[in-house]
Amino acid sequence: MDQIKSHFVGIDIGTTATKAVCFDLHGNVINQISHSYPMYHPKPDWSVQKPQEILDTVLECIKEITAAIQPQFISFSSAMQSIIAVDETGKPLTNAILWADNRASEIAEKIKNSEKGNPFYQKTGIPIHPFSPMTKIVWLKESDSEVFSKTYKFISIKEYVWHHLTGEYATDTSMASGTGLLNIHTLQWDDEILDFLKIKPEQLSAVCEVTHQCKGVLDNLLYVIGGGDGALANLGTGAMNKGFMALTIGTSGAVRLPIDQPSLDPQMRTQCYHLKGNEYLTLGAVNNGAIVLQWLKETILKTAVSYETLFEEAEKIPAGSEGLLFVPYLLGERAPIWDASAQGTLLGMQITHTQAHLVRATLEGILFGLFQITEILLPDPKKRKETTVMASGGFGKSEFWLQITADIFQMKVQTSQTIEGSAWGAVLIGLEAKNVSAENQNETGKTFFPNPANEKVYTESFNKFKKVYSLLKEL
Repeated sequence: MDQIKSHFVGIDIGTTATKAVCFDLHGNVINQISHSYPMYHPKPDWSVQKPQEILDTVLECIKEITAAIQPQFISFSSAMQSIIAVDETGKPLTNAILWADNRASEIAEKIKNSEKGNPFYQKTGIPIHPFSPMTKIVWLKESDSEVFSKTYKFISIKEYVWHHLTGEYATDTSMASGTGLLNIHTLQWDDEILDFLKIKPEQLSAVCEVTHQCKGVLDNLLYVIGGGDGALANLGTGAMNKGFMALTIGTSGAVRLPIDQPSLDPQMRTQCYHLKGNEYLTLGAVNNGAIVLQWLKETILKTAVSYETLFEEAEKIPAGSEGLLFVPYLLGERAPIWDASAQGTLLGMQITHTQAHLVRATLEGILFGLFQITEILLPDPKKRKETTVMASGGFGKSEFWLQITADIFQMKVQTSQTIEGSAWGAVLIGLEAKNVSAENQNETGKTFFPNPANEKVYTESFNKFKKVYSLLKEL
């Protein structure tokens, strides 16, 4: 393959920024560009973005990344669970309503507790919660009937970008399986749910495989539709292989376990996504990832001290933060409690506790929330010990936080040398679409093993953590 054709670009449309990453066939990063954009909160519980701002950012990233090279293709990863109503010309009638938007809380609770709640979950693998585009469409129908009646298509931000680039309204099964509208068993839009919403199948994009490709209408570039960022992060870091589980902590967080058929939880606590073929993920995502740490540093501690310095101080504090326990439900919570109104709780504070205790308790609390999901996905402790955690996201840069992860989970933790996992996962999908074999071996970085001396204190702290929410819920 000549040099011109040995470049492959992955575009990762994230919640706060879009990254364009150019790789070679080995997964090495040749060039990388990132541009950010704001999130808006025009009303309480609302979290939106302006579609045109994101589209402009994606176009700028494509322009910059292709300035000096002609990639064989550009493949896409995207944050999931956004929804935009557009008219027949493709013009947005709404902003992009994001996964973090809780305006549909009351609607979600009503549907969840109705006779349709569990059957809808069993069909889609998506819990009934305001993060779901399904509940947001109900909100539009009930709260903005004028926009609802004018809507030609309900699409995600990724579909908005794809339509602009290719002229198609298409969505891959990976993205579609996160909407609460796709039947996870048939991989088609579910007629019963669409009837409930009073929308027609043609008001949604055509469902296609992640390898779907199309030439650009404005350029001569080949685009591959790719998938959702979570599934592609698993693929890009090697965590779609048996014996691995992906743990990501960025702004939010998620635990994702690869499986070979749909898996549904009787208590509706977990999600299920499709990637391709017989490759699925069972997972749980949390609202409260590193954004909680950012809140602590900027709003509570009001310090200009670096995170590295805060971590160095926290590392001197014993495991368990000497009894200080933080349940960090600052943004409500998704898995496993699915309660948009949940609140954070700081328990066990004493006069001897310091800033360092609070930092360590925050790191531990975020991980307790994610381990609570892991217990559901892998209930057998023996099976957990046989499974390796592949860590990705911003927290993977902190050896201290990674060691706490190994101690709380009592599992081996590895980092991947493929730093841009979602973008590389998108490229791997593109290579499959072009029948090109990748030479990447998903090399791992550092490995962290559980410290047996910390198992007892973390088991006790975690058992306490699990009781706090249910005890305080009525208050």
